Amino acid sequence: MNHLLSIKALSKQQLLEILSLAKEIKTNPAQYRKALDGKSVVMLFEKPSLRTRVSFDIGINKLGGHCLYLDQQNGALGKREPVSDFAANISCWADAIVARTFAHSTIEQLAEHGTVPVINALSDMYHPCQGLADFLTLSEQFDDLSKVKLAYVGDGNNVTHSLMYGAALLGATMTVVCPQGHFPDGQVVVEVQAIAAENGGSLILTSDIEQISGQDAIYTDTWISMGDNASLDEIKAKFAPYQVNQALMDKVGAKFFMHCLPAYREVEATAEVVDGTGSLILQQAENRMHAQNAVLVKLLG
Repeated sequence: MNHLLSIKALSKQQLLEILSLAKEIKTNPAQYRKALDGKSVVMLFEKPSLRTRVSFDIGINKLGGHCLYLDQQNGALGKREPVSDFAANISCWADAIVARTFAHSTIEQLAEHGTVPVINALSDMYHPCQGLADFLTLSEQFDDLSKVKLAYVGDGNNVTHSLMYGAALLGATMTVVCPQGHFPDGQVVVEVQAIAAENGGSLILTSDIEQISGQDAIYTDTWISMGDNASLDEIKAKFAPYQVNQALMDKVGAKFFMHCLPAYREVEATAEVVDGTGSLILQQAENRMHAQNAVLVKLLG
């Protein structure tokens, strides 16, 4: 494991080891207080962030490392100077690069031209750190993740892709429910179906929300991804039948609600669900730090 660009690059064993290590770090943080002693991590962010920036910055500090944040005020990646030069120069000083970018190709260039580990903190195709936090959260509720039935309802996006790869590696059952024209990337679907078949899991895709039943958890995300220019009124009209509300939770028997945040109450999900007793959203948010720390320790410890 040289980088974390996508969950699909992990083996099942590597994924399980990261989740196990994340639990250990969360339970016994003092044992990892100097895990990154003397290490420096540069964070390159093209997009705004709350959870990703704070969880990485504080998490690196808790491991005894040093974090340096660079946003677009230092020049857009690939515009002020080539991404390859960003990667090569930062590699002269830092021990790792954490990047939150618009295009996944930027993440790949950083890994190709740098000489230090690169962690994808979000791109247009994948959000692996979120996916790891999500499965860490589920593992705290279910002893055997291969038995979990997870439904994702809404827009098929980078978060969906990471959840799909993770569920497939773990042998879980994942159902993705999207309006027509908003399904996950076709190539990702093909790859996930192959991985799921190898691990005893399954991937189900449908536009008919009435078809889903017997789920352990329902996951949703914002209907418009950051940077999209779609009309909110048009999106609301198209996605209204896919709102996660208590009636849907009860219908499918889902005990838990999940969301990567930010959440827009009464849009993709009702406040009753977002703030309800079965909501795992703050546990997911906290687990971003623990899952990312496990990745950092794996790569640098």
